[in-house]
Amino acid sequence: MGGFRGGPGQEGFGGFAEAFGDIFGDIFGQTGGAGGRRGQQVFRGGDLSYAMEITLEEAAAGKETQIRIPSWNECDTCHGSGAKPGTSPKVCTTCSGSGQVHLRQGFFSIQQTCPQCRGGGKVIPEPCPACHGAGRIKTHKTLEVKIPAGISEGMRIRSAGNGEPGTNGGPPGDLYIEIRVKQHEIFERDGDDLHCSVPVGVVTAALGGNIEVPTLGGKAEIELPEGTQHGKTFRLRGKGIKGMRSSYPGDLYCHVAVETPIKLTEHQRKLLKELDESLRKGGDRHSPNAMSWTDRVKNLFK
Repeated sequence: MGGFRGGPGQEGFGGFAEAFGDIFGDIFGQTGGAGGRRGQQVFRGGDLSYAMEITLEEAAAGKETQIRIPSWNECDTCHGSGAKPGTSPKVCTTCSGSGQVHLRQGFFSIQQTCPQCRGGGKVIPEPCPACHGAGRIKTHKTLEVKIPAGISEGMRIRSAGNGEPGTNGGPPGDLYIEIRVKQHEIFERDGDDLHCSVPVGVVTAALGGNIEVPTLGGKAEIELPEGTQHGKTFRLRGKGIKGMRSSYPGDLYCHVAVETPIKLTEHQRKLLKELDESLRKGGDRHSPNAMSWTDRVKNLFK
């Protein structure tokens, strides 16, 4: 899934030239924009932005996909002239076809884009009904996109020349594909590292044993020592993501979440009470942290 956002219609030096650059162009006798017809200003096309949403697995492994983007073709009705068939564009009377007008302010002669023809040098009295005088029709085209492995949230991929077309022969803008990574059900990414919470039953945490944990590449196994506490973290080296600028993949951190049993039967309650009484008789041998905390609380209120 994705969406477009249009960029500014005039970039590069176009806006600067309108405000200030034409002053110097008038002083030194420069009346034409580079790459365009003499007397007409050339504007680069606006950039487009496309938001692409991918999964964490796709961000880690990379993918090749296709997207549909706006495109502009020459109008078949007017063949690009913008004028109604049987008519033709006329020379702009405001600027006499130069695409620019001169305003004198004191000692300065300020050169600006003609407001009538917008720098084109011509006006269209009868616009083409198909393209409304634009000379081109907006359509769509399919673009092949390669998402590199290890890409991160917020990164952009530049597709040169696939933005909006330029004006008066100016170059087209670019397309920027912005990456959005969907929230994963299990993993959270931190740079090249991955983190996940692993639920572990009370009995398993107390007795220890081997448990399976998920990774992006399949399953792995970690060994829980006897008496594993809630919040204990296990590190699996190389089970994270290899970033675009990284030489080695990151690590996977598995955080143990000891789960308290719920919806107990009467028999289970009885067994747990017997176990609790047995543990209490052992003192801090079985629950050193709890006993230490209790002693600190007693000292606080002495």
